[in-house]
Amino acid sequence: MFILAEMKNVTRIPPELFNQKLNDAIAGELNKKLANKVVLNVGLCIALFDILSLQESFIFPGDGASHTRALHRRDIDWQNKELQRGRGVHVTLGFFDDILIPPSALQHPSKFNETEQVWVWEYNSDDGKVDLFMDAGESIRFRVTAEMFNETCPTGPATIQESQENPENKVPYSLTGSINEPGLGLLSWWDNQ
Repeated sequence: MFILAEMKNVTRIPPELFNQKLNDAIAGELNKKLANKVVLNVGLCIALFDILSLQESFIFPGDGASHTRALHRRDIDWQNKELQRGRGVHVTLGFFDDILIPPSALQHPSKFNETEQVWVWEYNSDDGKVDLFMDAGESIRFRVTAEMFNETCPTGPATIQESQENPENKVPYSLTGSINEPGLGLLSWWDNQ
């Protein structure tokens, strides 16, 4: 589910943390800076795994804080496209919500039920056709099929009128999933198997 990515960082340790061990202070600052953040072309950083090496620390004039080069490894999610568990067709993992399972990646044949406002898998069993509803909030097993990075750098100040005319909400990192394989989909579908 997770892979390790090696990263280099210059970590600023404020003077109030000088009473801590250097490794503990750097680990705390790295987690503050990178935990649950998207790093372009790397993935979603979950947590610090370990610190591989520390180089010399510098104190710059007028700053008072120490700056230390650290080589560390972080847990990165989804790089290997393994099976994930989440909730709904717009899937959430609790800490990450930008996962979409498009209609083409649902179990076949599926249709959208307008009255219930849910997707339904029309499962053909030995007893006939059974409608299996994909209710929101239910636990789901899915496979990650694609990931997308978007550059979301600030573009500068915009007037209120410009922001209303051009409401562009880019998501920096999103995933596309699939449940159209045996064993994937709502866990309640497979509980009795």
